[in-house]
Amino acid sequence: MNKNYQLGLLYLVHLLVSADGVVDEKEMAALQKIREHVKVSDTTFHEFELTVKEKKERDIYQAGIDMINQCTDKEKSDAFVILYKLSEVDGRVHVKEVRLLLYSIKMAGIEFDGVVGLAKATPSFF
Repeated sequence: MNKNYQLGLLYLVHLLVSADGVVDEKEMAALQKIREHVKVSDTTFHEFELTVKEKKERDIYQAGIDMINQCTDKEKSDAFVILYKLSEVDGRVHVKEVRLLLYSIKMAGIEFDGVVGLAKATPSFF
């Protein structure tokens, strides 16, 4: 798997699950499922953990978007489908999660309607 895809996705996942100020058990479990689904190695996951501890939120966001923008269109779409589904995993979608998703999708040059369509057509692994 593409390391830019993996890290970019993990950075955006981190921001999405912490956007509402509460990281619950369902979101933590979803992070582990995402890690398994995209086959993130222990080394890459450790790099992710260090980065989110050391960097400010805006720097994590910028790194995530920069990495996602280096991905193929399919990888971009796949990442945002995962993020879209993740936003619903705790049973509530916070306005900050919606803003993050919409802005990130725009910055990646992806169509929101395309993400929603793919999300509805793709079985969830959460």
